[in-house]
Amino acid sequence: MNITQIACSVGQQVLHGRRIDFGYTGRTLSFFKKDDLSPKAHGFIYSSLMDGFKPDEFFFGAMTGRDGLMDVALRTPKSGYLYRRLANALQDLVVAYDGTVRDASGSIVQFKYGIDGVDISEKHTGGKVVPGEAIGVVTAQSFGEASTQMVLNVFRSAGVAEMQVTQGLPRIIEILDARKLPKTPSMEIYLEKEYNNEKAARVIAEKIKEVKLKEVISEIGIDFGTKKIKIGVDGKALRLAHIGLDKVVEVLKVKGFDVKKLSDGLFLDMAKEDFKFIYKTKEKIKEVILTGVKKISQVLVVKRGKDYVILTAGSNLKEILSFKGVDNDRVLSNDLHEVASVLGIEAARQLIINEINKIISSQGLAVDEKHAMLVADMMVSSGAVKGITRMGIIADKNSVLAKAAFETAVKQFVQATKTGKKDRLASVIENIILNQPVPVGTGLPGLLVKVTGDLARKDKKK
Repeated sequence: MNITQIACSVGQQVLHGRRIDFGYTGRTLSFFKKDDLSPKAHGFIYSSLMDGFKPDEFFFGAMTGRDGLMDVALRTPKSGYLYRRLANALQDLVVAYDGTVRDASGSIVQFKYGIDGVDISEKHTGGKVVPGEAIGVVTAQSFGEASTQMVLNVFRSAGVAEMQVTQGLPRIIEILDARKLPKTPSMEIYLEKEYNNEKAARVIAEKIKEVKLKEVISEIGIDFGTKKIKIGVDGKALRLAHIGLDKVVEVLKVKGFDVKKLSDGLFLDMAKEDFKFIYKTKEKIKEVILTGVKKISQVLVVKRGKDYVILTAGSNLKEILSFKGVDNDRVLSNDLHEVASVLGIEAARQLIINEINKIISSQGLAVDEKHAMLVADMMVSSGAVKGITRMGIIADKNSVLAKAAFETAVKQFVQATKTGKKDRLASVIENIILNQPVPVGTGLPGLLVKVTGDLARKDKKK
Protein backbone atom coordinates (compact mmCIF):
# COMPACT_ATOMS: atom_id res chain seq x y z
CA MET A 1 0.00 0.00 0.00
CA ASN A 2 2.81 2.42 0.89
CA ILE A 3 4.63 1.79 -2.40
CA THR A 4 1.38 2.29 -4.34
CA GLN A 5 0.80 5.63 -2.62
CA ILE A 6 4.37 6.79 -3.25
CA ALA A 7 4.55 5.79 -6.92
CA CYS A 8 0.99 5.65 -8.32
CA SER A 9 -1.88 7.30 -6.48
CA VAL A 10 -2.69 8.12 -2.86
CA GLY A 11 -6.33 7.11 -3.32
CA GLN A 12 -9.69 7.86 -1.70
CA GLN A 13 -9.62 9.80 1.56
CA VAL A 14 -12.06 8.47 4.13
CA LEU A 15 -13.58 10.73 6.80
CA HIS A 16 -15.82 9.15 9.48
CA GLY A 17 -16.10 5.95 7.47
CA ARG A 18 -17.18 7.49 4.15
CA ARG A 19 -16.12 9.72 1.24
CA ILE A 20 -15.60 13.38 2.07
CA ASP A 21 -19.03 15.00 1.67
CA PHE A 22 -18.55 17.85 4.06
CA GLY A 23 -18.05 21.56 3.29
CA TYR A 24 -20.21 23.99 1.29
CA THR A 25 -23.91 23.43 0.51
CA GLY A 26 -24.18 20.85 -2.27
CA ARG A 27 -20.41 20.55 -2.76
CA THR A 28 -17.22 20.00 -0.78
CA LEU A 29 -15.16 23.04 -1.89
CA SER A 30 -16.32 26.30 -3.47
CA PHE A 31 -14.79 25.75 -6.93
CA PHE A 32 -16.56 22.41 -7.63
CA LYS A 33 -19.93 22.52 -9.38
CA LYS A 34 -22.95 21.81 -7.16
CA ASP A 35 -23.91 18.12 -6.85
CA ASP A 36 -20.64 17.04 -8.48
CA LEU A 37 -20.29 13.36 -7.57
CA SER A 38 -16.94 12.80 -9.30
CA PRO A 39 -14.13 11.13 -7.29
CA LYS A 40 -12.08 14.37 -7.47
CA ALA A 41 -14.83 16.41 -5.78
CA HIS A 42 -15.19 13.93 -2.92
CA GLY A 43 -11.63 13.41 -1.78
CA PHE A 44 -10.01 11.04 -4.27
CA ILE A 45 -6.32 11.93 -4.58
CA TYR A 46 -5.11 11.03 -8.07
CA SER A 47 -1.53 12.27 -7.51
CA SER A 48 1.26 10.20 -5.98
CA LEU A 49 3.40 11.33 -3.06
CA MET A 50 6.42 11.39 -5.38
CA ASP A 51 4.82 13.90 -7.80
CA GLY A 52 3.12 15.97 -5.07
CA PHE A 53 -0.53 17.00 -4.60
CA LYS A 54 -2.68 19.58 -6.35
CA PRO A 55 -4.12 22.23 -3.96
CA ASP A 56 -7.56 20.59 -3.62
CA GLU A 57 -5.93 17.18 -3.04
CA PHE A 58 -3.64 18.69 -0.42
CA PHE A 59 -6.69 20.10 1.36
CA PHE A 60 -8.55 16.76 1.41
CA GLY A 61 -5.37 14.96 2.52
CA ALA A 62 -4.94 17.45 5.36
CA MET A 63 -8.58 16.95 6.46
CA THR A 64 -8.22 13.22 6.99
CA GLY A 65 -4.68 13.62 8.35
CA ARG A 66 -5.97 15.93 11.02
CA ASP A 67 -8.81 13.53 11.80
CA GLY A 68 -6.15 10.84 12.29
CA LEU A 69 -4.13 13.05 14.66
CA MET A 70 -7.24 13.86 16.69
CA ASP A 71 -8.01 10.17 16.88
CA VAL A 72 -4.56 9.38 18.23
CA ALA A 73 -4.62 12.27 20.70
CA LEU A 74 -7.98 11.18 22.11
CA ARG A 75 -7.14 7.48 22.20
CA THR A 76 -3.77 7.69 23.95
CA PRO A 77 -5.15 8.54 27.41
CA LYS A 78 -7.88 5.90 26.99
CA SER A 79 -5.26 3.23 26.36
CA GLY A 80 -3.20 4.42 29.34
CA TYR A 81 -6.21 4.32 31.63
CA LEU A 82 -7.13 0.86 30.36
CA TYR A 83 -3.69 -0.41 31.42
CA ARG A 84 -3.98 1.24 34.83
CA ARG A 85 -7.32 -0.43 35.44
CA LEU A 86 -6.07 -3.83 34.32
CA ALA A 87 -2.99 -3.59 36.53
CA ASN A 88 -5.10 -2.67 39.56
CA ALA A 89 -7.66 -5.40 38.96
CA LEU A 90 -5.15 -8.19 38.31
CA GLN A 91 -2.23 -7.14 40.59
CA ASP A 92 -2.92 -9.78 43.24
CA LEU A 93 -3.33 -12.80 40.93
CA VAL A 94 -0.53 -15.23 41.76
CA VAL A 95 0.19 -18.89 41.02
CA ALA A 96 -0.08 -20.71 44.35
CA TYR A 97 1.97 -23.73 45.44
CA ASP A 98 -0.82 -26.13 44.42
CA GLY A 99 -0.76 -24.78 40.84
CA THR A 100 -4.02 -22.83 41.11
CA VAL A 101 -4.32 -19.13 40.32
CA ARG A 102 -5.65 -17.22 43.34
CA ASP A 103 -6.32 -13.65 44.33
CA ALA A 104 -5.23 -11.99 47.59
CA SER A 105 -8.17 -13.38 49.57
CA GLY A 106 -7.34 -16.94 48.47
CA SER A 107 -10.27 -17.32 46.04
CA ILE A 108 -9.48 -19.55 43.09
CA VAL A 109 -9.69 -17.81 39.71
CA GLN A 110 -8.24 -20.66 37.62
CA PHE A 111 -7.65 -24.25 38.73
CA LYS A 112 -4.65 -24.43 36.43
CA TYR A 113 -3.05 -21.41 34.76
CA GLY A 114 -4.24 -21.25 31.14
CA ILE A 115 -5.78 -24.76 31.35
CA ASP A 116 -2.42 -26.58 30.94
CA GLY A 117 -0.30 -24.72 33.52
CA VAL A 118 2.48 -24.05 30.99
CA ASP A 119 4.48 -20.81 31.32
CA ILE A 120 4.01 -18.63 28.22
CA SER A 121 7.72 -17.80 28.05
CA GLU A 122 8.60 -21.51 28.01
CA LYS A 123 5.94 -22.65 25.55
CA HIS A 124 8.29 -24.62 23.29
CA THR A 125 9.79 -26.61 26.18
CA GLY A 126 6.46 -27.03 27.98
CA GLY A 127 7.94 -25.69 31.22
CA LYS A 128 5.31 -25.29 33.95
CA VAL A 129 4.59 -21.90 35.49
CA VAL A 130 6.32 -21.57 38.86
CA PRO A 131 4.55 -20.80 42.17
CA GLY A 132 4.69 -17.10 43.04
CA GLU A 133 4.63 -15.98 39.39
CA ALA A 134 2.78 -12.65 39.20
CA ILE A 135 0.75 -13.62 36.16
CA GLY A 136 -1.89 -10.94 36.80
CA VAL A 137 0.61 -8.13 36.23
CA VAL A 138 2.13 -9.97 33.25
CA THR A 139 -1.33 -10.15 31.67
CA ALA A 140 -2.03 -6.46 32.36
CA GLN A 141 1.29 -5.49 30.77
CA SER A 142 0.73 -7.72 27.73
CA PHE A 143 -2.60 -6.00 27.04
CA GLY A 144 -1.31 -2.55 27.95
CA GLU A 145 1.45 -2.79 25.36
CA ALA A 146 -0.92 -4.02 22.64
CA SER A 147 -3.56 -1.40 23.38
CA THR A 148 -0.94 1.34 23.08
CA GLN A 149 -0.15 -0.01 19.58
CA MET A 150 -3.83 -0.04 18.76
CA VAL A 151 -4.03 3.70 19.26
CA LEU A 152 -2.44 4.01 15.84
CA ASN A 153 -4.14 1.36 13.70
CA VAL A 154 -7.88 1.26 13.45
CA PHE A 155 -8.91 -0.46 10.28
CA ARG A 156 -12.35 0.58 9.11
CA SER A 157 -13.79 -1.80 6.55
CA ALA A 158 -14.91 0.96 4.16
CA GLY A 159 -16.74 -0.27 1.08
CA VAL A 160 -16.77 -3.89 2.27
CA ALA A 161 -20.16 -5.59 2.14
CA GLU A 162 -20.15 -6.33 5.86
CA MET A 163 -21.72 -4.61 8.84
CA GLN A 164 -19.99 -1.63 10.45
CA VAL A 165 -18.83 -3.10 13.76
CA THR A 166 -16.90 -1.34 16.52
CA GLN A 167 -13.27 -2.45 16.29
CA GLY A 168 -9.88 -1.78 17.76
CA LEU A 169 -9.36 -0.02 21.07
CA PRO A 170 -12.97 1.19 21.49
CA ARG A 171 -14.23 -2.40 21.30
CA ILE A 172 -11.57 -3.75 23.70
CA ILE A 173 -12.57 -1.05 26.21
CA GLU A 174 -16.24 -1.89 25.68
CA ILE A 175 -15.60 -5.57 26.49
CA LEU A 176 -13.38 -4.98 29.52
CA ASP A 177 -15.86 -2.44 30.90
CA ALA A 178 -18.59 -5.08 30.44
CA ARG A 179 -20.90 -2.36 29.08
CA LYS A 180 -24.59 -3.09 29.38
CA LEU A 181 -25.13 -2.43 25.65
CA PRO A 182 -22.42 -2.65 22.99
CA LYS A 183 -22.27 0.30 20.59
CA THR A 184 -22.88 -1.95 17.58
CA PRO A 185 -24.66 -5.11 18.76
CA SER A 186 -24.48 -7.78 16.05
CA MET A 187 -25.05 -11.48 15.44
CA GLU A 188 -23.76 -14.21 13.15
CA ILE A 189 -26.46 -16.75 12.39
CA TYR A 190 -25.62 -20.11 10.80
CA LEU A 191 -28.43 -22.19 9.29
CA GLU A 192 -29.51 -25.83 9.46
CA LYS A 193 -28.53 -28.14 6.58
CA GLU A 194 -31.71 -27.91 4.50
CA TYR A 195 -31.74 -24.08 4.73
CA ASN A 196 -28.03 -23.70 3.99
CA ASN A 197 -28.44 -22.28 0.47
CA GLU A 198 -28.64 -18.75 -0.87
CA LYS A 199 -32.38 -18.67 -1.57
CA ALA A 200 -33.46 -20.05 1.83
CA ALA A 201 -30.90 -17.89 3.63
CA ARG A 202 -32.28 -14.73 1.99
CA VAL A 203 -35.86 -15.65 2.90
CA ILE A 204 -34.91 -16.35 6.53
CA ALA A 205 -32.92 -13.09 6.65
CA GLU A 206 -35.93 -11.13 5.36
CA LYS A 207 -38.15 -12.79 7.95
CA ILE A 208 -35.69 -12.07 10.78
CA LYS A 209 -35.31 -8.35 9.99
CA GLU A 210 -37.69 -6.29 12.08
CA VAL A 211 -40.18 -4.41 9.89
CA LYS A 212 -41.88 -1.39 11.41
CA LEU A 213 -45.10 0.06 10.03
CA LYS A 214 -43.24 3.18 8.83
CA GLU A 215 -41.21 0.97 6.44
CA VAL A 216 -44.27 -0.34 4.56
CA ILE A 217 -46.36 2.84 4.31
CA SER A 218 -46.34 5.22 1.36
CA GLU A 219 -48.01 8.05 3.29
CA ILE A 220 -49.68 8.82 6.60
CA GLY A 221 -51.81 11.84 7.37
CA ILE A 222 -54.56 13.24 9.59
CA ASP A 223 -57.92 14.23 8.11
CA PHE A 224 -58.86 17.10 10.43
CA GLY A 225 -62.50 17.25 9.26
CA THR A 226 -63.37 13.64 10.17
CA LYS A 227 -60.61 13.16 12.79
CA LYS A 228 -59.23 10.12 10.97
CA ILE A 229 -55.65 8.97 10.56
CA LYS A 230 -55.24 7.71 6.99
CA ILE A 231 -52.39 5.34 6.12
CA GLY A 232 -51.38 4.49 2.54
CA VAL A 233 -49.59 1.14 2.21
CA ASP A 234 -46.72 0.37 -0.20
CA GLY A 235 -47.58 -3.02 -1.77
CA LYS A 236 -44.01 -3.75 -2.90
CA ALA A 237 -42.58 -3.16 0.59
CA LEU A 238 -45.27 -5.47 2.03
CA ARG A 239 -44.31 -8.28 -0.35
CA LEU A 240 -40.62 -7.89 0.54
CA ALA A 241 -41.53 -8.26 4.21
CA HIS A 242 -43.49 -11.48 3.47
CA ILE A 243 -46.78 -10.23 4.98
CA GLY A 244 -50.20 -9.23 3.72
CA LEU A 245 -52.47 -6.32 4.57
CA ASP A 246 -54.73 -8.50 6.74
CA LYS A 247 -51.75 -9.48 8.87
CA VAL A 248 -50.86 -5.78 9.31
CA VAL A 249 -54.42 -5.07 10.54
CA GLU A 250 -54.26 -8.06 12.88
CA VAL A 251 -50.91 -7.02 14.42
CA LEU A 252 -52.06 -3.42 14.91
CA LYS A 253 -55.27 -4.60 16.60
CA VAL A 254 -53.29 -6.81 18.99
CA LYS A 255 -51.15 -3.75 19.82
CA GLY A 256 -54.32 -1.85 20.74
CA PHE A 257 -54.93 0.27 17.62
CA ASP A 258 -58.48 0.08 16.27
CA VAL A 259 -57.63 0.06 12.53
CA LYS A 260 -59.95 -0.61 9.62
CA LYS A 261 -58.98 -1.71 6.12
CA LEU A 262 -59.41 0.37 2.95
CA SER A 263 -58.75 -0.77 -0.65
CA ASP A 264 -55.27 0.81 -0.69
CA GLY A 265 -54.47 1.08 3.00
CA LEU A 266 -55.85 1.60 6.50
CA PHE A 267 -57.55 4.22 8.62
CA LEU A 268 -58.12 4.90 12.33
CA ASP A 269 -61.34 6.60 13.42
CA MET A 270 -60.50 8.93 16.31
CA ALA A 271 -63.61 11.12 16.44
CA LYS A 272 -63.74 11.09 20.26
CA GLU A 273 -60.10 12.09 20.85
CA ASP A 274 -58.44 15.51 20.99
CA PHE A 275 -55.86 16.54 18.38
CA LYS A 276 -52.90 16.21 20.75
CA PHE A 277 -53.75 12.54 21.30
CA ILE A 278 -54.31 12.01 17.54
CA TYR A 279 -50.82 13.39 16.79
CA LYS A 280 -49.27 11.16 19.46
CA THR A 281 -51.08 8.11 18.07
CA LYS A 282 -49.90 8.93 14.54
CA GLU A 283 -46.25 8.95 15.67
CA LYS A 284 -46.69 5.91 17.93
CA ILE A 285 -48.30 3.70 15.27
CA LYS A 286 -45.37 4.24 12.88
CA GLU A 287 -43.03 2.46 15.33
CA VAL A 288 -45.13 -0.72 15.68
CA ILE A 289 -43.15 -3.84 14.70
CA LEU A 290 -45.22 -5.83 12.21
CA THR A 291 -42.96 -8.81 11.66
CA GLY A 292 -39.44 -10.04 12.29
CA VAL A 293 -37.33 -10.13 15.41
CA LYS A 294 -37.26 -7.09 17.69
CA LYS A 295 -34.00 -5.03 17.65
CA ILE A 296 -32.68 -6.56 14.40
CA SER A 297 -32.53 -3.52 12.15
CA GLN A 298 -30.33 -4.80 9.30
CA VAL A 299 -29.53 -8.19 7.79
CA LEU A 300 -26.92 -9.35 5.31
CA VAL A 301 -26.29 -12.79 3.84
CA VAL A 302 -22.62 -13.68 3.26
CA LYS A 303 -20.95 -16.89 2.12
CA ARG A 304 -18.24 -18.35 4.36
CA GLY A 305 -16.76 -21.53 2.92
CA LYS A 306 -19.73 -23.85 2.40
CA ASP A 307 -21.99 -21.95 4.75
CA TYR A 308 -24.41 -19.11 4.12
CA VAL A 309 -24.30 -16.89 7.21
CA ILE A 310 -26.75 -14.14 8.15
CA LEU A 311 -25.01 -11.12 9.69
CA THR A 312 -27.26 -8.75 11.61
CA ALA A 313 -27.07 -5.27 13.06
CA GLY A 314 -28.77 -5.59 16.43
CA SER A 315 -28.91 -8.63 18.67
CA ASN A 316 -31.74 -10.70 20.14
CA LEU A 317 -30.38 -14.12 21.06
CA LYS A 318 -33.45 -15.48 22.83
CA GLU A 319 -35.83 -15.04 19.90
CA ILE A 320 -33.32 -16.07 17.21
CA LEU A 321 -32.66 -19.39 18.98
CA SER A 322 -36.32 -20.34 18.59
CA PHE A 323 -36.45 -19.26 14.92
CA LYS A 324 -37.16 -21.97 12.35
CA GLY A 325 -34.15 -22.96 10.23
CA VAL A 326 -31.52 -21.49 12.55
CA ASP A 327 -28.70 -23.78 13.72
CA ASN A 328 -28.86 -23.24 17.49
CA ASP A 329 -25.35 -24.51 18.15
CA ARG A 330 -23.80 -21.88 15.90
CA VAL A 331 -25.47 -18.59 16.73
CA LEU A 332 -23.05 -15.90 17.86
CA SER A 333 -23.93 -12.60 19.50
CA ASN A 334 -21.46 -9.93 20.63
CA ASP A 335 -23.62 -8.74 23.53
CA LEU A 336 -21.98 -10.01 26.73
CA HIS A 337 -24.86 -9.61 29.15
CA GLU A 338 -27.37 -11.07 26.73
CA VAL A 339 -25.17 -14.15 26.16
CA ALA A 340 -24.74 -14.52 29.93
CA SER A 341 -28.49 -14.36 30.59
CA VAL A 342 -29.51 -16.69 27.72
CA LEU A 343 -26.64 -19.20 27.55
CA GLY A 344 -25.04 -18.82 30.96
CA ILE A 345 -21.78 -17.54 32.43
CA GLU A 346 -19.50 -20.11 30.73
CA ALA A 347 -20.68 -18.89 27.31
CA ALA A 348 -20.07 -15.28 28.36
CA ARG A 349 -16.53 -16.22 29.43
CA GLN A 350 -15.88 -17.81 26.04
CA LEU A 351 -17.31 -14.75 24.28
CA ILE A 352 -14.91 -12.44 26.15
CA ILE A 353 -11.95 -14.63 25.12
CA ASN A 354 -13.07 -14.89 21.47
CA GLU A 355 -13.79 -11.18 21.07
CA ILE A 356 -10.50 -10.05 22.65
CA ASN A 357 -8.47 -12.47 20.52
CA LYS A 358 -10.40 -11.48 17.38
CA ILE A 359 -9.70 -7.77 17.83
CA ILE A 360 -6.05 -8.23 18.71
CA SER A 361 -5.37 -10.49 15.72
CA SER A 362 -7.35 -8.23 13.36
CA GLN A 363 -4.95 -5.42 14.30
CA GLY A 364 -1.99 -7.60 13.36
CA LEU A 365 -0.82 -7.91 16.97
CA ALA A 366 0.10 -11.05 18.88
CA VAL A 367 -0.98 -11.45 22.49
CA ASP A 368 -1.04 -14.97 23.92
CA GLU A 369 -4.60 -16.23 24.38
CA LYS A 370 -3.85 -17.27 27.97
CA HIS A 371 -3.92 -13.59 28.85
CA ALA A 372 -7.45 -13.26 27.47
CA MET A 373 -8.44 -16.37 29.45
CA LEU A 374 -7.16 -14.89 32.69
CA VAL A 375 -8.98 -11.59 32.12
CA ALA A 376 -12.20 -13.44 31.24
CA ASP A 377 -11.94 -15.75 34.28
CA MET A 378 -11.38 -12.74 36.52
CA MET A 379 -14.41 -10.95 35.04
CA VAL A 380 -16.78 -13.89 35.55
CA SER A 381 -15.31 -15.57 38.66
CA SER A 382 -18.09 -14.18 40.89
CA GLY A 383 -20.78 -15.84 38.73
CA ALA A 384 -21.84 -12.61 36.99
CA VAL A 385 -20.10 -10.56 34.33
CA LYS A 386 -18.23 -7.71 36.00
CA GLY A 387 -16.18 -5.01 34.29
CA ILE A 388 -12.63 -3.98 35.13
CA THR A 389 -13.79 -0.73 36.70
CA ARG A 390 -14.05 0.77 40.17
CA MET A 391 -17.69 -0.39 40.27
CA GLY A 392 -16.85 -3.90 39.00
CA ILE A 393 -13.95 -6.17 39.96
CA ILE A 394 -11.98 -3.52 41.84
CA ALA A 395 -14.97 -2.85 44.12
CA ASP A 396 -14.88 -6.51 45.19
CA LYS A 397 -11.32 -6.35 46.54
CA ASN A 398 -10.93 -6.90 50.27
CA SER A 399 -8.12 -4.40 50.81
CA VAL A 400 -9.18 -0.87 51.71
CA LEU A 401 -5.77 0.53 50.74
CA ALA A 402 -5.85 -1.19 47.34
CA LYS A 403 -9.24 0.35 46.51
CA ALA A 404 -8.20 3.77 47.82
CA ALA A 405 -4.96 3.70 45.82
CA PHE A 406 -6.99 3.22 42.65
CA GLU A 407 -9.78 5.85 42.72
CA THR A 408 -12.10 7.75 45.13
CA ALA A 409 -9.66 7.48 48.08
CA VAL A 410 -11.64 9.59 50.55
CA LYS A 411 -14.85 7.68 49.87
CA GLN A 412 -13.08 4.33 50.48
CA PHE A 413 -11.54 5.47 53.77
CA VAL A 414 -14.80 6.98 55.08
CA GLN A 415 -16.70 3.79 54.20
CA ALA A 416 -14.04 1.59 55.82
CA THR A 417 -14.04 3.68 58.98
CA LYS A 418 -17.83 3.57 59.25
CA THR A 419 -17.93 -0.22 58.89
CA GLY A 420 -14.77 -0.99 60.91
CA LYS A 421 -12.93 -2.71 58.05
CA LYS A 422 -9.55 -4.39 58.59
CA ASP A 423 -6.85 -4.60 55.93
CA ARG A 424 -4.88 -7.86 55.97
CA LEU A 425 -2.19 -6.43 53.66
CA ALA A 426 -2.45 -9.52 51.51
CA SER A 427 -1.83 -8.10 48.04
CA VAL A 428 0.70 -5.93 46.22
CA ILE A 429 -0.21 -2.26 46.37
CA GLU A 430 -0.87 -2.00 50.12
CA ASN A 431 2.53 -3.51 50.92
CA ILE A 432 4.24 -1.09 48.55
CA ILE A 433 2.48 1.78 50.35
CA LEU A 434 3.82 0.49 53.69
CA ASN A 435 7.28 -0.27 52.22
CA GLN A 436 7.08 -3.99 52.92
CA PRO A 437 7.91 -6.99 50.71
CA VAL A 438 5.00 -7.95 48.46
CA PRO A 439 3.50 -11.48 48.63
CA VAL A 440 4.51 -12.28 45.06
CA GLY A 441 7.51 -14.16 43.60
CA THR A 442 10.23 -14.51 46.23
CA GLY A 443 8.04 -12.60 48.70
CA LEU A 444 5.41 -15.37 48.64
CA PRO A 445 6.98 -18.01 50.88
CA GLY A 446 7.20 -17.45 54.64
CA LEU A 447 10.21 -18.81 56.51
CA LEU A 448 10.13 -20.98 59.64
CA VAL A 449 13.33 -21.38 61.67
CA LYS A 450 13.95 -23.92 64.41
CA VAL A 451 15.77 -22.05 67.16
CA THR A 452 18.51 -24.02 68.91
CA GLY A 453 21.42 -23.30 71.29
CA ASP A 454 21.50 -20.37 73.68
CA LEU A 455 18.67 -18.51 71.92
CA ALA A 456 16.16 -21.31 72.48
CA ARG A 457 13.67 -20.55 75.19
CA LYS A 458 14.41 -22.72 78.21
CA ASP A 459 11.10 -24.13 79.39
CA LYS A 460 10.98 -23.72 83.14
CA LYS A 461 11.08 -27.12 84.66
CA LYS A 462 8.06 -27.79 86.77
